Amino acid sequence: MDTVKVNSASSAKDKKFLTLIAVLSVAIPVVVALLFFMQKEGESKADVSFLPAFHAILNSLTACALLVGYYNIRKGKVRNHRAAMLTAFGLSAIFLISYVTYHFLGERTIYGGDGALKYIYYFILLTHIVLAVVIVPLVLLSVYFGITDQLARHRRVSRWTFPIWMYVAVTGVLVYLLISPYYS
Repeated sequence: MDTVKVNSASSAKDKKFLTLIAVLSVAIPVVVALLFFMQKEGESKADVSFLPAFHAILNSLTACALLVGYYNIRKGKVRNHRAAMLTAFGLSAIFLISYVTYHFLGERTIYGGDGALKYIYYFILLTHIVLAVVIVPLVLLSVYFGITDQLARHRRVSRWTFPIWMYVAVTGVLVYLLISPYYS
């Protein structure tokens, strides 16, 4: 009887968090997309020109934390894995806040290259954007299942989360390196 109460309480708690994850998984990409299409009035007084380089640093650090987390879980060091993955999550959260700030206050930069490099840049950018949208619910689910010790569910989701998150982090750096000569 007690097990049924615990399972239904756990189920209700899961439902609340899974609903929140679903809402955030839609809201975050929508807010970011709106920033790209929103008309900016006047000139911003805040200098955010340093943020793209900061974003590349955050993405690099996120990729490093992901690798450390992956290495540690392979070695059975769960505590170290958890610390590394929560670090990656924190870095990604800082990135997201900073990214939104930059696109709210900063000027849009257009890639100015040509030839084959232009096609490579747009391929990397497009896959980065699509997978950045996909990674939001995967990261949130992986973190939620990990911190609630739902390890079977955590492993199932994280098999997809890790490679996609790593790709997004690394291509974020590549996009920056390719477009950085065109920042004004």
